[in-house]
Amino acid sequence: MSRPLVLIDANALIHRAFHALPQLKTKNGQPIQAVYGFFSLFFKMFKEIKPSYLAVAFDRPEETFRHKEFVEYKAQRPKTPEELISQIPIVKEILYAFGVPILEKVGYEADDIIGSLVEKFKDNKKIEKVIIVTGDLDSLQLVKNEKVLVWTLKTGLSQSIVYDEKKVRKRFALEPANLVDFKALKGDPSDNIPGVPGIGEKTAQKLIAKFKTLENLYQKLEKEPEEFADFPKKVISSLKENKEKAFFSKKLIALRLDLGLKISFGDLTLKINQKKIKELFQKYEFNTLWQRFLEIFSPEKEKKQESLIF
Repeated sequence: MSRPLVLIDANALIHRAFHALPQLKTKNGQPIQAVYGFFSLFFKMFKEIKPSYLAVAFDRPEETFRHKEFVEYKAQRPKTPEELISQIPIVKEILYAFGVPILEKVGYEADDIIGSLVEKFKDNKKIEKVIIVTGDLDSLQLVKNEKVLVWTLKTGLSQSIVYDEKKVRKRFALEPANLVDFKALKGDPSDNIPGVPGIGEKTAQKLIAKFKTLENLYQKLEKEPEEFADFPKKVISSLKENKEKAFFSKKLIALRLDLGLKISFGDLTLKINQKKIKELFQKYEFNTLWQRFLEIFSPEKEKKQESLIF
């Protein structure tokens, strides 16, 4: 029997759900579409993966080390709507009722927490797979062998895809570990990371496919410039002029693996409080989600079309 550990990037899923669903509110006016969408995905993930162990990572509202080192990090993004912010505590409230460990750390993003959790538990013999559940692709750099995978969404909230090394290679023609170097060259507009001017996706892919890492690329550029005979002079010139920018971009893109999180293997097991979950789903008028909860988590003898009364 498979014994996967699932690590959820909560903010990525919450944002995805908020923008994918029409506005939903309770009778007293509380916006809840992000909460509804998050737990729809939570149950979808449970049916597809059947995790034995689970942890959820959240972003903090404070600036991260990336913001401190690069003032323009994510500066182009619009301010998070208050309607979304108000739903994050509700997601946490319900997760606590599932007994899910929630992790967040000032100065770091949920991705960094997940990277550190992967590093902490990937060699644990009681865990057969580590599956990262997210709404974006930043975590693909963590995919490794058949042990660390990424479960994410294709479009909207209905179709999921699991990335292993083979799927990463098919999409990017690169190894997962080299995606950081690839993005460091081409930049990452979604996070406002500059990359090397004049180097787009195709050129970055070609460079990293050949040289694998920035370190090796620049070593070759200095000592064996003939290796760059297939690349335009303007690319070579930009690489030389923007070496510092390339390595700075790599530092921003690479996920942290060393946060020293205080969580033990025993903390990863769900401790579901069904009574509390029913109360919360009743409070937020999640009748459909309650039925899905019963289908997935209740013993067969307890499964029945038990309605919530609002």
